[in-house]
Amino acid sequence: MRTELVTEPGDPARPNEDFAAIGLPASGQGGSLVLLDGVTPPRSGTGCLHSVPWYTARLGGALTELSVSQRDMPLQDVLAAAISRTAEAHAQTCDLSHPRTPQATVVLARWSLDVVEHLVLSDSALLTESPDGSVTAHLDDRLSRVPRASLATDAIADATVRNKEGGFFTAAADPAVASRAVSGTLPRAEVRALAALTDGATRWVEKFTEGDWTACFTAVRKEGPQALLNRVRELERADADAGRPRLRRSKTHDDATVVYVEL
Repeated sequence: MRTELVTEPGDPARPNEDFAAIGLPASGQGGSLVLLDGVTPPRSGTGCLHSVPWYTARLGGALTELSVSQRDMPLQDVLAAAISRTAEAHAQTCDLSHPRTPQATVVLARWSLDVVEHLVLSDSALLTESPDGSVTAHLDDRLSRVPRASLATDAIADATVRNKEGGFFTAAADPAVASRAVSGTLPRAEVRALAALTDGATRWVEKFTEGDWTACFTAVRKEGPQALLNRVRELERADADAGRPRLRRSKTHDDATVVYVEL
């Protein structure tokens, strides 16, 4: 098995809000992949005493432990249990009903000798490669279908579409959101490798249209995750130098993480 994990903050002066981990059980049979992209809060606040990195570390740690130790628990149940555990850790000190309470996108994958399970919530991506080299993108595209006018930085306006029917969903404090995740199962024999990317890395495909998902996966497999992040940063800098720092994205640079697993 080959694994690689690379993460970079969008701004070296700010904490990286992404979380990534690979869990390998002591039995040596199977494993899990966890990737979170913390949602940067607005200046108006979150109703919480804790930072987004605190939240992603808590939720990511719970997901890693549960996905490995509770092998018979479906991934949606793993996510629900991890959200509940994290919420309990600060329910007494924070307003978890606030629409901008710390939250994150989620990619979760788990493999055994027989199957590969996968789950995606919000706009991070999971790519799987079959033995014949074909690549499948497992995506939750609900955020991309929300009208831009609804995606305000103001927490009150944002509450009309965030974790609401007809809007989009992220992991926050309500475990019921786990049922909204895009999930599925593939035969292990049909998956040769996996790659998980936060939206800071998927910009190469989704914002800059430098290639499709197959080209993206091929770049990660052949050149490594760091090479993909280097390409993204070069494109961001070139776009900013051309006077378009916010033409195609809300931030010039974003936290970017890629996890690659070759089974």
